[in-house]
Amino acid sequence: MLKVVAAAAVAAVSNAAPASIRHVIHEKRQTPSSDWVKVARIEGSAILPMRIGLTQSNLHKGHDLLMEVSHPESPKYGQYWTQDEIHDLFAPAEETVQAVKEWLQTSGIEDSRIVHSDNKGWLAFDATVEEAENLLLTEYYEHEHRHSSNVRVGCDEYHVPKHISPHVDYITPGIKLTPVVKRDIKVARRSPPAVKKTAHNSLPMPDHEIQLPAAAGKLPPDVQGCGVNITPPCWKALYKLPEVNPPATPANSLGLYEQGDYIAVSDVQSYLATYAPYVPQDHLPIPALIDGAAYAFPANNTALVGGEADIDVDIATSLIYPQTVTLYQTDDQIYAPQEVALVNTFNTFLDALDGSYCTYSAYGETGNDPAIDPVYPDPAPGGYKGKLQCGVYKPTNVISASYGECEQDLPYDYTARQCNEFMKLGLQGVSITIASGDYGVASSPGDGGPNGCLGPEGKIFNPQYPSNCPYVTSVGGTQLYADQTVLDKESVMQVNLGGSAANFSSSGGFSNYFPQPDYQKKAVAQYFARHNPPYPYYSELHVDVNTTKGLYNRIGRAYPDVASNGAYMPVYVNGALGQFFGTSLAAPTFASILTLLNEERAVCGKGPIGFVNPVLYANPGVLNDIVNGTSLGCDSGGFQAVPGWDPVTGLGTANYPKMKSLFLSLP
Repeated sequence: MLKVVAAAAVAAVSNAAPASIRHVIHEKRQTPSSDWVKVARIEGSAILPMRIGLTQSNLHKGHDLLMEVSHPESPKYGQYWTQDEIHDLFAPAEETVQAVKEWLQTSGIEDSRIVHSDNKGWLAFDATVEEAENLLLTEYYEHEHRHSSNVRVGCDEYHVPKHISPHVDYITPGIKLTPVVKRDIKVARRSPPAVKKTAHNSLPMPDHEIQLPAAAGKLPPDVQGCGVNITPPCWKALYKLPEVNPPATPANSLGLYEQGDYIAVSDVQSYLATYAPYVPQDHLPIPALIDGAAYAFPANNTALVGGEADIDVDIATSLIYPQTVTLYQTDDQIYAPQEVALVNTFNTFLDALDGSYCTYSAYGETGNDPAIDPVYPDPAPGGYKGKLQCGVYKPTNVISASYGECEQDLPYDYTARQCNEFMKLGLQGVSITIASGDYGVASSPGDGGPNGCLGPEGKIFNPQYPSNCPYVTSVGGTQLYADQTVLDKESVMQVNLGGSAANFSSSGGFSNYFPQPDYQKKAVAQYFARHNPPYPYYSELHVDVNTTKGLYNRIGRAYPDVASNGAYMPVYVNGALGQFFGTSLAAPTFASILTLLNEERAVCGKGPIGFVNPVLYANPGVLNDIVNGTSLGCDSGGFQAVPGWDPVTGLGTANYPKMKSLFLSLP
């Protein structure tokens, strides 16, 4: 049992709330956690660090405000908000603060014990377990992690007065567990953690000469083999990118999010020397290291140099030079590799961009979730001992992330709060591109189900996060076939990489968490009207996949939004040259194109393009429609690429001259 001597500052145990005040259940755990086991009741004299997340103001206005600055027909297009303006807009109302304080004071928690956060988002105080249980009409227990020695404190449900409930978003410790700091406990590991992700995204370079298509002989040498080796000249030819980019603007760096995988500087330099010799060898990413993250590792470190970071930096650097790349490398070497294996999170990254994100409450989440996110200072040997970094970096105009997982891996409230933060970044003029995934209508094997699909039979399509968030630009994958050239139309990226990656293809589908945003409803409606998929469907958010008869959600946020080539990229990883595949290539490619567009606008004295989805859905003609290929998965034919938007390649790939003309015409 947890035994901590009560601090002198904590007042005597308060009496239970008066019976005349009607209490209601504020939160209740619906199902037991698969990772945490409830064990001993905590004794009443132990101290709990209580935190009450206050309901944010105006969150319902966020979507419309973002559309005001993002839609091409809006008179406020491009008139972005400052971070301070966003903070003030969404801060809890004063009446909320006062109502919750009065409740605490009448329950015996003196005002002198209550701390109000600088960003106004939460109230904090220390309380004995007995005080907290009387306050919330609950019982607190220890919870032990099944796969580690971690211990958390929490309850199955808690109550608040009915008139207080609208003002409170979340209370911890509650059904959200809180770590125990001052405790030494050893828990036997019950079983090894289940790995949710595998990195079957590469092949060795062919050891034989590839026969090029006859039409390739009429093309410049550096673009003759793009169907078997996609290189910077190939991307430039496919999407009509400029051969020479404008001079660099210091404020127009492209941000790359990385987690648990690191560049090897020698790998990047080898790639640039071979495929982008116009880039100087010392033109390396600007480090933006978060919570003890490392910048790079030697090329012989196969555990930490897996190719993901190398790929992103290779693509972005070669396509946007002389613009710079900013490397947002997150988390120490204790947490980061575990997160990649088990769950991908963005919270510590978002913390570093927005100081208020560290503490504000939204959608039932307050700050980071210790059951999911890293906890800093990290008590593990070799872990980062500094404080959680909050608001230490200004976001770049464009940020690309090639990490994700199936939607249901994370609780809805957790993802909704993150999605809300992506909306706030959009309000500031930031474009965010996300790789849509690589297993068609499924997720990677073992993620959601043995075959990466949902439901008792493993046949329900498995949407991906964070592509399901309506405030990011989800990027699917395309490819050329071996007998094609850059003059031919691309198809859906779909290759057989063997084993569990036999169906490695562009992911797309419909969210079970988030509804379709207005900007894409017309395009999705046309897709259903003209190319209705031959599968039963459901029209329900938060569906029970164990009982539904449908395979996909007809009303969910549809993705991807756009696409780029993601097949047969030669990459140096750990000094060896191999070929990589996936939407991990596509996201930084499209992000590079947005960065070039921002540079063109900067030359004209205009601001960044920000959240691009409303503009692109209103002007699909600036993209190359992809009409061939399929995504497969879940024992089905998946979705087909068809004329117009589709849930495989979205609206299509970039046509840079058309996009440039469009975005330069906007304010």
